[in-house]
Amino acid sequence: MSQGVAVPAGKMIFVSGQVARDLDGSVAGVGDITIQTRKVLQNMQAVLAESGATLEDVVKVTVFVTNLEQHFAAIHRVRGEFFKSDYPASTMVEVRSLVHEDMLIEIEAIAVTH
Repeated sequence: MSQGVAVPAGKMIFVSGQVARDLDGSVAGVGDITIQTRKVLQNMQAVLAESGATLEDVVKVTVFVTNLEQHFAAIHRVRGEFFKSDYPASTMVEVRSLVHEDMLIEIEAIAVTH
């Protein structure tokens, strides 16, 4: 985890909060933070790819989770599958609820490409 990330000037990509929705609109991994976190990051990869970016370009994430104490460790394990080199600066916040009652996590990101 990084406390701060310095990046050279480049094209900035702001990724809206991604949730664990499948292509058909259903919620993936109901009740399972590991499956939901993985799906969120896969969805983020797809959004970044549309702009010619990858997760390696992400410099900042904000993670919204419905139960920080219960899900913190699992979220970090899954993040380690996706962020291989320098971790982006990160904020994690517990929220009362998300856009759908079955959603446990939402992640937004900022990426910079050079």
